[in-house]
Amino acid sequence: MPLQLPADLSTRPTPFYLYDLGLLNRTLEAARAAAQAHDIQVHYALKANSNAPILALVQQHGFGADCVSGNEVQRALDSGFAPDHVVFAGVGKSDAEIIRALDADIWCFNVESAPELAIVDELAGARGRRARVALRLNPNVDARTHHYITTGLEANKFGINMTDLPQVMELLERLPNVELVGLHVHIGSQITDLSVFETLAGRVNELQQWFEHRGTRLPHLNVGGGLGVDYQAPDAHLVPDFARYFGIFGRLLQRRPGQQVHVELGRALVAQCGTLVSRVLYVKESQQTRFAILDAGMTELIRPALYQSYHRIENLTSPGPERLYDVVGPICESSDTFGRQVALPETRRGDVVVLRTAGAYGEVMSSGYNLRDKAAAVYLGGA
Repeated sequence: MPLQLPADLSTRPTPFYLYDLGLLNRTLEAARAAAQAHDIQVHYALKANSNAPILALVQQHGFGADCVSGNEVQRALDSGFAPDHVVFAGVGKSDAEIIRALDADIWCFNVESAPELAIVDELAGARGRRARVALRLNPNVDARTHHYITTGLEANKFGINMTDLPQVMELLERLPNVELVGLHVHIGSQITDLSVFETLAGRVNELQQWFEHRGTRLPHLNVGGGLGVDYQAPDAHLVPDFARYFGIFGRLLQRRPGQQVHVELGRALVAQCGTLVSRVLYVKESQQTRFAILDAGMTELIRPALYQSYHRIENLTSPGPERLYDVVGPICESSDTFGRQVALPETRRGDVVVLRTAGAYGEVMSSGYNLRDKAAAVYLGGA
């Protein structure tokens, strides 16, 4: 069933992002209940969507913040997240970003290399602080997702490879201004084969045993995120199966007494609550192709151009028999294409067309390329 656009929005200038805060609230409640059932703490990945109303709801549900830049750390703090619920990840943290997080006394840095570890120690010492760190390890687990969003293989730039771990541990012993508080892994994004997380849990158990054989106890385990959503049929699965996801770690992780377990969810929490609303500028026909040219483009939703990803496209205006269209945007790039040979009701200039499941990695990845105006954000409902 196509999305229903409220009547008062049908004449609003397009494109714009439409966020259903009621659905977001239901999603957060489901995630919180499933996580609490297994005593797992959730940190929301701000990189998915950092809009203030989104963050306000996330924070109200008691989740922490997972940040990958200094500005995300600041946005989390400004949005009411307590510093001791903020973690800072990322393979290329600058000195200024590290200093900002140190001054805020955030809970933990997820450190991805020996050089980074040494810099965190140096900067913490200069400020008379002791930084809490978790080592992000590369577990060499295949997430079975798009190669651009796979992060847990040895060929990826992220994390510390196991072959380098002994040297990193030796370095840690010589650094007085860092405290090892945990282990961090993250293998990728948009993972729909949940058996991958079973493999990951087993790998984390092996890693923890490695540390314990060296006499190192880990107060917390961070198993990353990556839970995917249904882009093909969003209405059938508006809220992901959080019970199954958290149940895997609750059942398979070999936790030690008092040990905390953290996950970092982004897309799974916010993707389905967002929709990109657009209008048809022109319908252009050639001998080979019929184009529906929208006023939204890759500047508003880059995922199809960047990842060749699928978003469900719906015409909310025209009823009637379907025809096939290449749905494209107005940007001067051939990659500015949302979908090829998409079945839509016969489409005309002015029709309202929406791209579903755009709440994650939509607005947050938008750009001003071609000197485009930034699309507005509209919020419906609430708690």
